[in-house]
Formats: sequence, C-alpha cells, structure tokens
Amino acid sequence: MGWYFCVHACRIITMIIEIKNFIINFNSLTTNGFITKFSKFENMNDEAKRKQLRKYKAFATGLFVLMAVIFIVTTILQKSNNSHWIGYVRAFAEAAMVGALADWFAVTALFRHPLGLPIPHTNLIENSKQRLGDNLGNFVVGNFLSPQNIRPYIQKLKVSNFVGEWLAKEKSQEILIKNLSDIVLDILNKLDDSTVSQFISKKVSEMTDDIKLNKVVGNGIGYILEKNDHQRIITNLSKQIKEYIIENDEMIQERVKKGSYSFIPSFVDNKIADKIADGLSDFFKEIEEDPQHEVRALITQKIHEFSVDLKEDPKWDEEFKTIKNGLLKNDKLDEYSNDIWVSIKKTLMKELQEEHSALKNYLSKNLNEFAQNLKTDENLQNKIDHWVRVTAYKYILKNTHQFGNLISTTVGNWQGKELSEKLELEVGKDLQFIRVNGTLVGGLVGLIIYTIAHFFI
Repeated sequence: MGWYFCVHACRIITMIIEIKNFIINFNSLTTNGFITKFSKFENMNDEAKRKQLRKYKAFATGLFVLMAVIFIVTTILQKSNNSHWIGYVRAFAEAAMVGALADWFAVTALFRHPLGLPIPHTNLIENSKQRLGDNLGNFVVGNFLSPQNIRPYIQKLKVSNFVGEWLAKEKSQEILIKNLSDIVLDILNKLDDSTVSQFISKKVSEMTDDIKLNKVVGNGIGYILEKNDHQRIITNLSKQIKEYIIENDEMIQERVKKGSYSFIPSFVDNKIADKIADGLSDFFKEIEEDPQHEVRALITQKIHEFSVDLKEDPKWDEEFKTIKNGLLKNDKLDEYSNDIWVSIKKTLMKELQEEHSALKNYLSKNLNEFAQNLKTDENLQNKIDHWVRVTAYKYILKNTHQFGNLISTTVGNWQGKELSEKLELEVGKDLQFIRVNGTLVGGLVGLIIYTIAHFFI
C-alpha cells in the first residue's frame, strides 16, 4: 500500500507547484479559459453560482465517499473471499481515494488553508493577490490595449453620423438645450455678483490704462475719411441748413430790417433779405448736390488735419486722459461694472428660463443646421471622425498604464478572503472536475500499477 501513497505524494507536490505557477502567471489562466468561463456565468447572480458550486462539490465529494465505501467493502470481502477481481476493485478504489484527496488538497489550497492548517504554499490567491492584480493588469494592457489591437477598432469609429442623427431629433435638442440651460443657470446662481463686478471693473481698468483715447479717436476719424463716409454727413448737413434757410426766410427779413437804416424802405430790406436767403440756400444746395464741391474738399482737409493733430499733439493726450479719469473713477467704474453684470445676468437668466426664448430658438436653429451638415457634409464628417479617432488613439495609448494600475489597485485592495470567494464562484465549478478526474485517473493508475505488480513483479 505504501507505493500508492508515494505515487500520490509526488502528485500532490507537483500539483501544488503547478497551481502556484498558475497564479503567478495569471495571463495563462486568462488565456486558458478564465475569461471564457466567466462570460458563461456573467448573467448568473452570486446565489445561483453558490448553489451550482455546492452541487459540484457534493458530486466530487460523493465520488470520494463512494470510493471509500468500495475500498472498505472490498477490504472486508478479501478476508473471506480469495477472488482475484476483488483485489483489482480494491486497488482501483484505494488509488482513487488517494487521488481524490490529493486533488481536493490542491483545489482547496488555491482558495484557503486546507482544514484550516497554515500549510506552506496554500491559500495561494489571498497570499498572491497583489501579484494576481499586477499580472492581470499587465495582461489586459499587453493583450487588449496594444497599438496593433486598438488601431483596427479606432479606425472603425464613425461618430459623426450618429451625432448628426441624434441632434436632428427634436427631443434630443430639447434635452441638450435644457441640460445646457440648467448648467449655465446653476453657474449664474452660484456666482457672487460683487466678485464678478470687481473682476469686470479690474479688467476694464487694466485695458483702459494702456489705451490712448486720443489716438483711438484720431484713428477712428481717419477710418471715416478713408471710407469717405464723412461725405454723407456733409450732404445731410448741407440739406438741413438749406431747408432751415428756406423755412425761416421771415427771420432773415427781420434780421435785415433790424440791421438796416430807418430811412431805407421796408420793401428794399425785404428784397435784400430774399437775395441773401436765396443765395445761401443755393450755395448749400450746390454743396449738397456736387460731390466734388470745393467746400467738401476744404472740410475733408480740415477734418484730416484735426485727426492728425489728435494723434500727435500731447495736449490732446492730456485732455483725453482727464476725460477718461473723470468717466472711469474707481467708484464710477465699479458702478458701471455692476450695472453691466446685473444686466447681463438678468437677461441670460430670463432667456434660459423661458421655454421659447430668443436664445433657445437661436440655439435650436444652429443645432438643426449643424445636425444637417453632419449628415450631408462628407468633408465635415471626415474632419470630425478623424479628430475623434486621433484623439481617442492618443489618449488610450497615453493612459494604458492607468488602466493597468486601476486593475492592479482594484484587485490589490480587495480583501483576500473576498477575492478568493469571487474567483471560487467563477471557476470553482470547473475545478471540481479536477477532483473528479483525479479520482478516476488515480483509480486507473492504481489499477494499472496493481496489475503490473501482480503479474510481473
């Protein structure tokens, strides 16, 4: 009987070493079926898995008990019966028991200490959980997130059509606009008005400190002259003056009489007044109707000289500084900034809260246009899809180590007992077949050894 135990002692040692390597090289575990097996049970809850595990444990244990009963019965029978077949059956049952115990020890050692005894190289998962997490993380990164693996999937990404179809739906637009409105409203409500006003005031003060208002005004006048827009002003003024003279000819007559001598008859004064009025109105009519009138050229020249003087004469710099400082004193600037912010905030909140406000209608219109462009404009589709692919590809490759660290840290942070239980629920059923196979193979090997020893030794 000793040779049976020698054989199976060697089997126990070999199996423990194999299981240890099995845990250290977790990628082998994954490649050989962990992920596949897990996928078969992913839709089962933990309670169902426990029932299934108990069922297969009971089956493997029952087979061991059956072998033990057969061994006991055959041992008793051998004392009173010399039939050869009893020896063969007894040898099979004896070796099967040893095989069952050896494989029970090996499977149990994977998840806990057999019989609670702290035997070396047992409770392997709990003792090796950090290495398990590291190896699993390295496996996922190396085999799933490598450039050659993710590139085919990234190249298939085509989000533009999906986004276009989604945005084209009225319900989607309502959801998007509502969520954006809620976010902006939340931000507006949380902002401190005085802080925002002070920020605006500070930025306006910083911007105006370096602004030379005289040069701004001078350049503005120069721009008007360059575009010849001042001619419309001259035309309009000439027309207004001409009409004023015509409509107020009586006032001109009164002015002429007032400055005339008493001995001059009134009809003479009236005649002189009419001549003056007619001459002035004709003069301004000429200016109004003639784009090349000399008065226009003279006015243009004087305006140009004034714009140059504004930019170059230091006195104007000082004048505008005084005006600016008077308008933008700290208290006034704070007041202006507060008014600006309150007005902007009030308008925004009103627009965002109303169901069909101008702002929301504008957003909806632009979303519709963008959605149609996404569905019909191939150039736009290609640009967006290319940007998404490149960005996703770079981001994934840049952060692959983070995925590995996440897996490693998650597994490492699990309680050892919890991790053992999780893995046993997933693969424990299959490991019970190791016990069953160990029982049957052990019995067959024992039977073969018994046969050889009986006939040839």
